[in-house]
Amino acid sequence: MKARSTTRFSILLAVSTLAGATSAAAEGEVNIYSYRQPDLIKPLLDTFTKETDIKANVLFLDKGLVERIRAEGANSPADVIMTVDIARLMEAKEGGVTQPVADNGAINKDIPANLRDPAGEWFGLTTRGRVVYASKDRVTDTAITYEGLADPKWKGKICIRDGQHSYNIGLIASMIAVHGEDYTEKWLTGVKNNLAHKPSGGDRDQAKAILAGECDIAIGNTYYVGLMQTNEKEPEQKKWAEAIKVIFPNSADRGTHVNISGMALAKNSPNRANALKLMEFLASGEAQKIYAEQVYEYPVMPGAEPSAVVKSFGTIKPDSLALADIAANRKKASELVDKVAFNEGPES
Repeated sequence: MKARSTTRFSILLAVSTLAGATSAAAEGEVNIYSYRQPDLIKPLLDTFTKETDIKANVLFLDKGLVERIRAEGANSPADVIMTVDIARLMEAKEGGVTQPVADNGAINKDIPANLRDPAGEWFGLTTRGRVVYASKDRVTDTAITYEGLADPKWKGKICIRDGQHSYNIGLIASMIAVHGEDYTEKWLTGVKNNLAHKPSGGDRDQAKAILAGECDIAIGNTYYVGLMQTNEKEPEQKKWAEAIKVIFPNSADRGTHVNISGMALAKNSPNRANALKLMEFLASGEAQKIYAEQVYEYPVMPGAEPSAVVKSFGTIKPDSLALADIAANRKKASELVDKVAFNEGPES
């Protein structure tokens, strides 16, 4: 076991307080490096700790996770990587900061093969749809396609977060996979010219903007709607959710773009046994139920039902496009965002 200084380790933001931890390898602990927001994984980790007495320490990063682990090298305290988006899972694998978990029946049994790496270096845990938030008061449409977002009828009526955000890059990459780069460039330019203002905020902010009358439709992930609808700590978010209806784009043809959240075992995990216990738990039917009921995501376990809240949005028809095809087009998608100056907003 290699000693770690309290100062170095105290940067970890623990779901349960980290005070007293003085080493990367610590009996009864597991260290998670996460792109997932702490409040979204807290219900899972609380349950895991209650059942196992293993304390889950979380370092949340909004960027640079792979670079950080590589810089820490063999002494990295990271045990488990949790992230959103297939590209970030691939980035971790290709960046050399993961290790395979081969033939683990407890993990593999509830995760479909198409949602896990053949070599066992990453595993999908949930799916979420990238949908249209539409004003209940001002939008009568009941069906909208992604392609239709470039229709001039929406000029000045669309809100969206940063075009370079991983959620939007995934959607744009899927458009490239389906339509090609030239079409997608023209489409993205059309969407840009339909924006109400420069991209800003997060997905929840787009619903807030619809309530305020800044725009009529927006792009956001499904689970944020559930989080807004049930937010007791910030009741104003319920009003944002009440102002919108969820429309699943392309339900009549290829289906709605979906992406995944997932996990991987860190390359130099100092608490490997505890890390595997956590990964087995996160892949279990029990955790899938928590994802569905408390995080409002779609569980990946075959036959698992989404929550009643999520069901109230309507039925999702997921796009069957391979996640690998999305990941393969993300660089082009990012380049197109810059090429059309998407983040500068609509031309005057």
